[in-house]
Amino acid sequence: VIEHNLDVIKTADYIIDMGPEGGDGGGTVIAKGTPEQVAKCKESYTGAFLKKMLD
Repeated sequence: VIEHNLDVIKTADYIIDMGPEGGDGGGTVIAKGTPEQVAKCKESYTGAFLKKMLD
């Protein structure tokens, strides 16, 4: 499932964060794991937003 709603993402069992950008600038796995694990990844834009929601 492709999802951009952080309220949904923070409840996921496992996340694979692709990026670092969209389109031609993406396609690389930036972070993977539980929401808490992704929130610790400094390279992940999703992780940065998740960190704020989980703290």
